[in-house]
Amino acid sequence: MLRLEDGRFRNLHPHPAHGYGDLLRWKLRLGPRERPIVDRSILPEFRPEWMPADLERIGRPDRRRIQITWIGHSTFLIQVGGMNFLTDPVFGKHCSPLPVWTLRRRVPLPLRLDALPPIHGVLLSHNHYDHLEERTARRLGRDPVWVAPIGNAAWFKQRRVDNVVEVDWWQEVEFGPLSVVSVPAQHFAARTPFDRNLTLWCGHVLRTPLGNIYFVGDSGYAPFFTDIGNHLGPMRLSLIPIGAYQPRWFMAPMHMNPEEAVRVHLDVKSQLSIGMHWGTFQLTDEPMSEPPIALRHALARRHLPATQFRTMRIGETLLI
Repeated sequence: MLRLEDGRFRNLHPHPAHGYGDLLRWKLRLGPRERPIVDRSILPEFRPEWMPADLERIGRPDRRRIQITWIGHSTFLIQVGGMNFLTDPVFGKHCSPLPVWTLRRRVPLPLRLDALPPIHGVLLSHNHYDHLEERTARRLGRDPVWVAPIGNAAWFKQRRVDNVVEVDWWQEVEFGPLSVVSVPAQHFAARTPFDRNLTLWCGHVLRTPLGNIYFVGDSGYAPFFTDIGNHLGPMRLSLIPIGAYQPRWFMAPMHMNPEEAVRVHLDVKSQLSIGMHWGTFQLTDEPMSEPPIALRHALARRHLPATQFRTMRIGETLLI
């Protein structure tokens, strides 16, 4: 089990610790000036690549292939081996405890909860509001098995959702012929100013006969990605965050940028990676249109084809 300090979880690798004073410093723009990753004068206006979800294809997936649908941000519907999984489900209009205008969904929801096929498992990475939404959790209820990091079951139990399996890093949960292995991430947890790091955070690797699917969750870059690749790679598919990275002085320990996302792609020996955690909510300072462009630049610098690490349209379904 991950070591605890004063009842709170901690990351394994040293990194700058930013508290609420640093948060205020960021919001008041008192931190150091940073050069943007790409020339922002040529960035296009953010026009979300959006499409309604293909309900017929979602309702009748091809069992011989992996099928994924991007619902937005870190929420995917993964269909493989006759089973349906959701990652970090957020179907609401805001990713905050109150309907804050600046944290509203900027792209239409491509798929309503009541249009989902039966969900067998939900893979939760941590308890932040842009990854765990109360109304969505209540509506999904106890039908799926929630695979959640240590400490989160009490939150679900208070909402009468009791089909929760708490996991530590490297712990495995079986789903018939499939299984889920929870793996390290570098992040933090909190839903109030008083519960910071009282619950764990993680990524998940879905082990399937068609290849392993890695859902990174939320993470800064750290050496353990190589360990994940050595133990569970090569990955057939990886879902890797590429957004919410600016300013780096504040975000780097917890959110990787596209350059670091490409390093993760290589570390875990991913055959195909999909960029997530962008294009849905304006969480940080970089323009919403920047992450996929910065990703293309990062791939080019390493002489990697853009087909290895791509982005999807919200609502798009991809067959692998």
